[in-house]
Amino acid sequence: MTIHLQLMPVLALAAGIAILVVPRLLNYIVAAYLIAIGVIGLIR
Repeated sequence: MTIHLQLMPVLALAAGIAILVVPRLLNYIVAAYLIAIGVIGLIR
């Protein structure tokens, strides 16, 4: 049995849990997300 997970939902879940545990992480998570989306957009 193979479990195939998409990357974005797993990252979103991890980010949501991290924000619930440490709300100050929200700024860093949003910044990292925006930087990642920008870099991926430039590469494609």
